[in-house]
Amino acid sequence: MRRNRKRRKNRAPGRPQRQGETLVGRTWIFRRPDRDRVTPKNIVWHELIGLKAKIIKSPHQGFMHIEGVVIDETKNTLKILGDKLYTVPKDQVEIAFEVGDKEIMVDGKELIGRPEMRLKKRWRK
Repeated sequence: MRRNRKRRKNRAPGRPQRQGETLVGRTWIFRRPDRDRVTPKNIVWHELIGLKAKIIKSPHQGFMHIEGVVIDETKNTLKILGDKLYTVPKDQVEIAFEVGDKEIMVDGKELIGRPEMRLKKRWRK
């Protein structure tokens, strides 16, 4: 019964629908106001999707100086959207995440594991 549906305002494609949503390339990135709660101590347990990332150190020269926004995360890789889409293995890189005006450096080996299972791990402080 399509004719009975009410037309909704503010639903144009390509426009953010809620506060904190932005369109990067063709991918929706949710940038919520609570992104500033990320600290060097809790970034391992935090959601990485939507954070700006830059590869600092890697044994493979092809991964050096990749920067962009993390759009997907799997057990062993991060997908970073920069000038193109890069799939970067976590265990071989050191990553700097930009949160607010801070830059947090993390060894990729600490990020290995599915994002939902990293919450259960205990890390030495």
